[in-house]
Amino acid sequence: MLNNLLKDLNKASNKPKAQILARFFKTGPGEYGEGDVFLGITVPKQRAIAKRYGGLPLLDVQKLLQSKIHEHRLVALMILVDKYENPLLGQGEGGVLTPGEVVSFYLKNLKHINNWDLVDLSAPNIVGDYLLDRPKTKLYNLVKSKNIWERRVSVLATYPSIRQNNFTDILKLSRILLSDQEDLIHKACGWMLREAGKRDEKVLRKFLDQFVKKMPRTMLRYAIERFDESENSCLKCNSCIR
Repeated sequence: MLNNLLKDLNKASNKPKAQILARFFKTGPGEYGEGDVFLGITVPKQRAIAKRYGGLPLLDVQKLLQSKIHEHRLVALMILVDKYENPLLGQGEGGVLTPGEVVSFYLKNLKHINNWDLVDLSAPNIVGDYLLDRPKTKLYNLVKSKNIWERRVSVLATYPSIRQNNFTDILKLSRILLSDQEDLIHKACGWMLREAGKRDEKVLRKFLDQFVKKMPRTMLRYAIERFDESENSCLKCNSCIR
């Protein structure tokens, strides 16, 4: 099954698109995606291929995750999300692959989930969903990680809770990450704060009242995207907040 999946991905490859993606995902020396290799396959095509191989054994999913090719890892995570949502797609210790087993597998393979799109596709749907009615200790462990992608997992995993109008964790995590040095973390926090604000603007405004002077510019810009233009400009103005 794995060989057929790899053949399907190779058939769908597009060299000019791969070159564009390599630049977009910053694969040059010293950039966050250094060394990542692309086949140049669109996300919809990857989803279609992943759907055909939902029954891929976890051992083969892990082989895909360990690949240097970006689309291999992304398809592996698409399959893993499908397995999480449909336990019958994989065999676990109890005859089916339980959500807990998927989460455990995911967390053990975090080092291979090493670009923002890989995190964004998987962290909310697997970790975030699983922790909805469970203690969030893992998120607060991940947010302390030196690894940028593990910190981003902690932030994106709050999305399911935000959709249920529970903003406690994104507010706490964003406060912890105010001094983070990575722009991709600022973007993630700002995005999730904006999502919280869509559901309860007062919550977002209260956070801004407390921390607007400390927020990295990117985090602030993402968080207030939905505000009207005049207020948006005022909040971002150096003379106002710096």
